[in-house]
Amino acid sequence: QVQLVESGGGLVQAGGSLRLSCAASVNIFSINTMGWYRQAPGTRRELVAHITSGGRITYGDSAKGRFTISRDNAKNTVYLQMNSLKPEDTAVYYCNAETYALGVYWGQGTQVTVSS
Repeated sequence: QVQLVESGGGLVQAGGSLRLSCAASVNIFSINTMGWYRQAPGTRRELVAHITSGGRITYGDSAKGRFTISRDNAKNTVYLQMNSLKPEDTAVYYCNAETYALGVYWGQGTQVTVSS
């Protein structure tokens, strides 16, 4: 069983920044890919960004140029730095971990609200 603890969501004005954190309860090297998805009301969950154990990064179209994903292996934690936030970034952000042997896990979600 893997637990993912998210933090860092909140309310911010358009143009502002937030940093999300996701801490895994297992050694991060047992996780193949770790990252963030988001879901706004009435929409499908979409990829924001993820990073592999080898450091390969994939960004969703909405994140390119504004968001940066990084990982701290010593803390088993992945971060999402979000800059130049827009009202359309408002959503629940979910941490996701795809492990090598334990399956796929999701965090409980953290709300990000960007006011105009």
